[in-house]
Amino acid sequence: MLGLMPADDGSAGGTPPPGPAASALPGPDYGAVLWEPGPQVIGNARITQYRHWLASQRHIGTDGYHDLWQWSVSQPGQFWESLWDYFGVIGQRGEGPALSGGPMPDTHWFPGTTINYARNALRTADTDPTRIAVIARDEEGRQVTLTYSELAAEVARVRAGLVAVGVTEGDRVAAYLPNVPEALIGLLAAASLGAIWSSCSPDFGAHSVIDRFAQITPKVLFAVGGYRYGGKEFSREQAVREIVSALPGLAAVIIVGDRSVPEAGVTTLPFAALPGSHGGQLEYAEVPFGHPLWVLYSSGTTGLPKAIVHSHGGIVLEHLKALCLHQDLRAGDVFFWYTTTGWMMWNYLAGGLLAGVTIVLYDGSATYPGTGALWSLAASSKVTYFGTGAPYLMACAKAGLSPGQELDLAGLRGILLPLFLAFDLARAERAGAGPRDAAGRTLAGILADGLRRLHRERAAPALANLHSRLERTRTLFSRHQHSDRNRGRRARGLAGETC
Repeated sequence: MLGLMPADDGSAGGTPPPGPAASALPGPDYGAVLWEPGPQVIGNARITQYRHWLASQRHIGTDGYHDLWQWSVSQPGQFWESLWDYFGVIGQRGEGPALSGGPMPDTHWFPGTTINYARNALRTADTDPTRIAVIARDEEGRQVTLTYSELAAEVARVRAGLVAVGVTEGDRVAAYLPNVPEALIGLLAAASLGAIWSSCSPDFGAHSVIDRFAQITPKVLFAVGGYRYGGKEFSREQAVREIVSALPGLAAVIIVGDRSVPEAGVTTLPFAALPGSHGGQLEYAEVPFGHPLWVLYSSGTTGLPKAIVHSHGGIVLEHLKALCLHQDLRAGDVFFWYTTTGWMMWNYLAGGLLAGVTIVLYDGSATYPGTGALWSLAASSKVTYFGTGAPYLMACAKAGLSPGQELDLAGLRGILLPLFLAFDLARAERAGAGPRDAAGRTLAGILADGLRRLHRERAAPALANLHSRLERTRTLFSRHQHSDRNRGRRARGLAGETC
């Protein structure tokens, strides 16, 4: 569905669609419906298959999405337990119910259960080892591809290196890295040990990084001596030295890339040549369901950034639910999100491995060497699910791009982005406020025109998905906004709902 934004006061700002489709719209004034999923799309959707499974295996009948949602919020313990079984989560389920105690904060999820995020993320390495796990591209066009088997082997190698420098369960492992395979490998290696991951992008200044990492006292820091953005090289050697000096508990610094960082009083190791026993079977520490997996941070607008902890079990279930049931990801999909390691969407993108899909990592500017860089990436990598932000789509619209005419985007079936900005711009447009271009269009109008242009070309179902999932996108982001780009909110346990 692609149409006008809803009016705040419920007044007509567009023509409501006729017929039964109107009642299905998530707002009072979304304009005409341009596309709706047909019976085949609905029947093949993973959330439909989950409803059928509930009926046959749990004898829980649900009459459509709203009924399913109502059951999930009224019976949260049953809901989350059903997800464990439906997705075949790898772990040892404890005896007793999935949910006990309460009310919050005395709620206990899956007591007695043990699990490991990395084991679940890399399960495809055992079932389909040659399937592509990662496509990594930089703005110069250099590309690295890893199968699930190759990714697991690299995780085993880096895990051995972490063990060799003394990392054990509960230790913190931090990263000052761009969106490159080494960051993903470091996350999985740390998680496999039961160590706790935390990352910042190298475009963060040293002070911002120290504000975050000093709170968690990491034992190991992955770092890069420089990065490239917008066709320019940026040195981070001095920033790394300042960060290392402010973290007295470090046992080692692992350097990614060719740039050398001077010794800073701690052991410095190259990522490509870590110590330890290599070539062995990848092992996993089975940790309690609520054991910390990673630490994210609030924006820091009201003092120091607040550390936000997510657990192994909670993230496995939440990401399986969001990625598979809402985004409909499945084997064969290629999942991309334009992000950095300092935004929680990087963690969400990594979660695509839980669904057994191929994830695309992009390191660089979205608009270099041209505004259409991400669309070119989507076409060449055969992306089926594309995540970005409203500002990028507006930049493409202002530049007059027509990627659907210029590129093969026929495989693209979903576009997801946080549309808070679009809502704000739409409200400003209705009020006659906000900046305008030479043609008198507001930024909201530019965005809408750009989306309609794409819709008329070759990505109609994807753009329809973009708008039809608007409400669920907003709910998902309200739960996951834990970064400098989005105001964070401390998560307590699992929200018992389907979104």
